[in-house]
Amino acid sequence: MTSLSLSSPPPASHRQETSSIELEIVELTPALHAFARRFLRSEDDINDLVQETLLKALNSIHLYHPGTSLKSWLFTILRNTFCSNYRRRKREPVGNVILEQVAVAPSQEWALRERELRQALTRLSDDRRRALTLVAAGTSYEDAARICGCRIGTLKSRVSRARETLHSLLGNQLID
Repeated sequence: MTSLSLSSPPPASHRQETSSIELEIVELTPALHAFARRFLRSEDDINDLVQETLLKALNSIHLYHPGTSLKSWLFTILRNTFCSNYRRRKREPVGNVILEQVAVAPSQEWALRERELRQALTRLSDDRRRALTLVAAGTSYEDAARICGCRIGTLKSRVSRARETLHSLLGNQLID
């Protein structure tokens, strides 16, 4: 078994093998572009992802095992690169995203909307208001029907009619 030292150049057979793999990588570039389109829509982002993948592949070509699927190896690098970049972007937002996260809607407007909603809820019949508030609070339809002492279909009807009434009383004010 021969070992490669850093001072001596690799054997000619190793250099030929590496250059043939590099040529194969170049031939697979269109397939990498097509695969990248599954993850991204912007052509610039696709090109960046493929370029980063190719750079990583060429820097790690010594890790590739000849005889295995080069295409699968490249696709794995591309997918892992995309996932790493995605996680990094989620952790480290840049630019206007930070401002959007810091900006908060004025509480005054929400207080007014809450008051309007409470007033509209008082205009509902007791059975519809109870059914709607139970379901809106996260109670399952089955449990809410049992609490209200009615069938599930009746409960769903009450919730639907309560929503329609609220919508007609409030209009689109709550939908923003």
